[in-house]
Amino acid sequence: MTQRLLIRAGGPDHPGQLAALGAALMECQARLVDIHQHSALGHVAFEMLVNAEVGANAFKSQLIEHLAAKGLAQRGLAVEVEAVTADTGQYLQAQAEMPRLILTLLAPRLPSGILADVGELAASHGLSVERIERLSGGDSLDEQPPHGACVEFILRGAAVELPRLREQALALGERQGVDVAIQEDSLWRRHPRLICFDMDSTLIQAEVIDELARRHGVYDEVAAVTERSMRGELDFKQSFRERMAKLEGLDESVLREIAETLPLMDGVERLMTHLKRLGYRTAIISGGFTYFARYLQERLGFDEIHANELVIHAGKITGEVREPIIDAERKAWWLGEIARREGWDMAQTIAVGDGANDLKMLESAGLGIAFRAKPLVRQQARQSINTLGLDAVLYLLGYHEDELTRL
Repeated sequence: MTQRLLIRAGGPDHPGQLAALGAALMECQARLVDIHQHSALGHVAFEMLVNAEVGANAFKSQLIEHLAAKGLAQRGLAVEVEAVTADTGQYLQAQAEMPRLILTLLAPRLPSGILADVGELAASHGLSVERIERLSGGDSLDEQPPHGACVEFILRGAAVELPRLREQALALGERQGVDVAIQEDSLWRRHPRLICFDMDSTLIQAEVIDELARRHGVYDEVAAVTERSMRGELDFKQSFRERMAKLEGLDESVLREIAETLPLMDGVERLMTHLKRLGYRTAIISGGFTYFARYLQERLGFDEIHANELVIHAGKITGEVREPIIDAERKAWWLGEIARREGWDMAQTIAVGDGANDLKMLESAGLGIAFRAKPLVRQQARQSINTLGLDAVLYLLGYHEDELTRL
């Protein structure tokens, strides 16, 4: 009578183990049904489902005998065999069919107790941890890796209330001083094609309109309106026109002076280098100005830009911009338009921004990331990065540090 058996084998990792296990299974006349292998920190673990003509105890004895003949037992490879009952089989099948979530921890260094917190969070939603993997480089998570510490958890479970889970993950992150991002796993998650960025306070460490106002002597008036707009307290178009009117008469030469001194966001150059090597299409979609977006395009290599066009007459800013104004709706429209033009599914798009006027774009994207955003934006966005530089986006895309260093 055919028996379904589960084999677990583990021990110090050595070359040739898979070949020896495969040969031993063949000699035991087992038929392979499923297999998983994981190697980490010098240790290997195999899990195999097989069909055999003998029971678990007899099969284990035969398997160990064959492995010993191949020298694996002497190398510390321990083997366990158990029969798969109908209940166990149904459980394994149900587990395999459950949706997967990806939880990513990001921080300069990961604090003690974070594993307990993540474990409790997962358990409270009926999620089991299928795999844990470090994505960041460096010798230790306890030290400060050069590009921050990152660990990725693969979670499985029945349908969960994602908004509630993300709300609790955000609260956990704020308590521990880390970022906790939760994504649904899918085929498209591994094949994104387009990534669009807000500009001010996302790609650069400045709000350009505030810098223009400072040069024109109206900074306090403009900054107050800007802050209220970014918090979502004012309609963007109204506040934008109000701020622009205060810049009337500013000399055009100031634009170049500001552009040449714009402070880039930390991590943006490294991020753009890798995105271009990986074949992403990159775009700036900004409520700022094309003059500065074009400067960043030339400096960093963005494929396209969409921003507001200043009206300049006789070398002076008139205080007006050409229509249509790039507001929240227009940002989301441009994201979708680029995807449609290129023939990509919206699930293959990524958007990164910091303000309330970015929320519709972040919501429309397959992966929307609030970067160093205001509390209101972090609460409403599905993902956020607050503790690391802009290149931490690469971790949310699932890239390993050692993979990136080989590009």
